[in-house]
Amino acid sequence: MGRSGLICAFLIAACCCCRRAAGVPGEAEQPDPELVEVEVGGTALLKCGPSHSPGNFSHADWFSVHKEKPTLIFLVRQGQGQSEPGEYQNRLSLQDQGTTLALARITPHDERIFLCQGKRPRSQEHRIQLRVYKAPEEPLIQVNALGISVNSEEPGEVATCVGRNGYPLPQVTWYKNSQSLKEEKNRVHIQSSQIVESSGLYTLRSVLKAQLTKEDKDAQFYCELSYRLPSGNHMKESREVTVPVFYPAERVWLEVEPEGMLKEGDRVEIRCLADGNPPPHFSIGKQNLSTREMEEERTDDNGVLVLEPARKEHSGLYECQGLDLESTASLLSDQQELVVNYVSEVRVSPAAPESQEGSSLTLTCEAESNQDLEFQWLREKTGKVLAKGPVLQLRNLKREAGGGYRCVASVPSVPGLNRTQLVNVAIFGSPWMALRERKMWVKENSVLNLSCEASGHPRPSIVWSVDGTASEQDQDPQSVLSVLNVLVTPELLETGAECVASNSLGRNTTVIILELGNLTSFTPDSNRTTSLSTSTVSPYARANSTSTEKKLTEPESKGVVIVAVTVCVLVLAVLGAVLYFFYKKGKLPCGRSGKQEITLPPSRKGEFVVEVKSDKLPEEMGLLQGSNGDKRAPGDQGEKYIDLRH
Repeated sequence: MGRSGLICAFLIAACCCCRRAAGVPGEAEQPDPELVEVEVGGTALLKCGPSHSPGNFSHADWFSVHKEKPTLIFLVRQGQGQSEPGEYQNRLSLQDQGTTLALARITPHDERIFLCQGKRPRSQEHRIQLRVYKAPEEPLIQVNALGISVNSEEPGEVATCVGRNGYPLPQVTWYKNSQSLKEEKNRVHIQSSQIVESSGLYTLRSVLKAQLTKEDKDAQFYCELSYRLPSGNHMKESREVTVPVFYPAERVWLEVEPEGMLKEGDRVEIRCLADGNPPPHFSIGKQNLSTREMEEERTDDNGVLVLEPARKEHSGLYECQGLDLESTASLLSDQQELVVNYVSEVRVSPAAPESQEGSSLTLTCEAESNQDLEFQWLREKTGKVLAKGPVLQLRNLKREAGGGYRCVASVPSVPGLNRTQLVNVAIFGSPWMALRERKMWVKENSVLNLSCEASGHPRPSIVWSVDGTASEQDQDPQSVLSVLNVLVTPELLETGAECVASNSLGRNTTVIILELGNLTSFTPDSNRTTSLSTSTVSPYARANSTSTEKKLTEPESKGVVIVAVTVCVLVLAVLGAVLYFFYKKGKLPCGRSGKQEITLPPSRKGEFVVEVKSDKLPEEMGLLQGSNGDKRAPGDQGEKYIDLRH
């Protein structure tokens, strides 16, 4: 080529360079990068061109651009990929037949521009802006436990909010009672700071300071973190907290527990309350009735006056004094009257009543109270109400009328407020015995407890006719129970034992008969005679009447029943045998009406009488029935004769 040709080529090239540098109209401008969003830890898919691009990317170079400096990170040759050494060496791979570069294990450091340069059929570039996101952890809020005084001239620290490991940096918003707080001069100040962790994540720390008032003592504060993810905008809220607010008291007052009507014996607490925080130092005073001056009462460590048990002397006027230790201001409560309702000791006259049989007796009950009283009289042993009112009239007294009577004085308007007094009425008389006679089944050489009970006025004394160890128990002021511990000897079996009760008006006895028991029917329970076996009928009506009663213990009665049944069975067996014998001899016609004579053989013509006798009581005779099943008549004394002489 000649010199002129080289000059022309150079001028053409220079002209082209000038047009490119000057941005000649008509040339394509550089497009905005394609935006790809992914969360930390995920995988970013980077395409070498738009999805509608028809280009062939079997031959391409990938670059990462950091601070406008491109760095080759991956090569694609004939559809095969190869990573370049560096920070992305082990995290890159090809997808979609080589058109997509996959970047795994995304970190905040990966947020940058990635550049793809295709070589065939012509050179072309495609830029991708990678955005990385990470939701922060749940916000942690820590309240200022020291509290804030309303007298502070500057906003005090309310709470601190911390949001850890978020990307990008989240936004914080503070709330009070669900209302968002904004910066306000001398009222609200929000101070936020952030820390970049080695992982590239952010930790946000925000401090709320505010000027508070007494009305904020129950205010609820919390913080909110706002952040973005590929899925959109999100937020997280902390828990609600209340900051201690300190303010001086404006008034104090008294509170009494329990509420309502108080009575003697209750546990009563008197405490001071105030509308300040912290509460002032309290003291409780009670008015002296003589001087009309308030005298300080002794309280516990919490300033509470405890009355336990409450007494009527605790009634009176009380007041509370509160002293603010910071301002030294003193406040007094209104005076409050405390009323402890009471019933005095109950008095019964006469205090030790005694009377003769057939006479009358009047008992009078007295008591005092600050409320209206009601009286009633109860029989002590039954609990039955005998009369209402302070006076009890007892007429035509019998021995059974002796014993305890209780007067109850109560206040109907105060539930549970009552007092009682027990008085014992004594009826003059010689000793009465619980039993006049007793039979006991015993075993020889065994140890036995013999018991004897007597009552009377004056109170009787008891002696035994046999030697042994005796002990006495007072049943009531007019009754005594004596228990004698003895060894069963042949002499004791022969003589038995006698219990003698006596007082200044006479004497009475109980005879105890001892018999040896059958070994087959004897049980250990037959020795148990310490407690008396009595029915609901008064023992005095039975033991001190003109009749003599044999008292059998329960095991003894069972033994007698067994013997009686056995005898009856044997008698019926003998009778059946005799009748069968006559029938076989033909001397006993069968099937005829009317009476038939039973003829005995000559050798048996003598008297032949079978007697069945029982000493059982009528109610026990139901077990002994005739052959036809009929029970015996009540008047039958347990004896039956079968005369076989005719």
